[in-house]
Amino acid sequence: MAADPRLRPAGRNFRQPRRVRKRLVALFSAVALVIAAIVGVAAVRSVPFSGTAVPVPAAIQETPVAVAPASLQDRIDAVLAEDTGYRIGLALADVSGDAALAFGDMDEFAAASTAKIITAAAYYHLVETGKADLNGPLGDYDAAFQLEAMVNQSNNDSWLLLMDAVGYPELTGYAASIGVTYDPEENRLAPADMALVLKKLYAGDLLDEDHTAQLLGYMQETNNEDLIPAGSQAGVDVFHKYGELGGALHDAAVLSYRGSAFVLVIYTENPEGMELPGQSEVIRRLTGIVEESLFPPVQPGALGR
Repeated sequence: MAADPRLRPAGRNFRQPRRVRKRLVALFSAVALVIAAIVGVAAVRSVPFSGTAVPVPAAIQETPVAVAPASLQDRIDAVLAEDTGYRIGLALADVSGDAALAFGDMDEFAAASTAKIITAAAYYHLVETGKADLNGPLGDYDAAFQLEAMVNQSNNDSWLLLMDAVGYPELTGYAASIGVTYDPEENRLAPADMALVLKKLYAGDLLDEDHTAQLLGYMQETNNEDLIPAGSQAGVDVFHKYGELGGALHDAAVLSYRGSAFVLVIYTENPEGMELPGQSEVIRRLTGIVEESLFPPVQPGALGR
């Protein structure tokens, strides 16, 4: 559904939080996933999303390795070691596994519009429990319109309407129910938090089949494809939600390629409150580095005739 031109143009930044409270969080355990494409063994896999059905994850890997492959670690560390003047945090997780990799600054960031996925999932949950209706009026349109506008066009008016419809305490409670600490008043998340949300969404652990497919569909061909999608290699399906707020520039995505699906979250933030040159480019660079490790190109003749 295309955004109605009468709706205020999509703003990429959510309002400043009404109260700021810096919470100390424990560093996310850098427990790595087994990456089949790197170690050359049959590892955790999921069926790529087709737009019509929820991906079906395979069994969870029981014994993940404890460190990132050296080639991936070294290349990411080289980027993180550059004197950029802004924070960078990266989280990587296999949709089918229970392990994840964490790089750089894993403390909380201003989540900006990436948190709209939590609001969307919470509203769909209300629909599935009979407490809301996608066809019911919400603002000048129906709830289905507002969900698409919020995710696909990153519209902030739609976000406010949907958060009010869910309720702020209920949003916090919903996030807690899926394993994430989130206060919509502060709107702060660590990269690992966002990775967990996307991992559960793509695996079908949050919503039913139809709503999972609909939400993932809104996360393609958005009004900003210049971050992870622009850094992604040909043939990779990208389902993502970007976010911008002052000095924060983020992207959070599911990457699906040849039967494997991984979550990649890259948060960048200039503490001075202004976006710096290079933040978008570093997101694209890190995307390329990760994909080269996760999805090595098929060698000519490897598939036979």
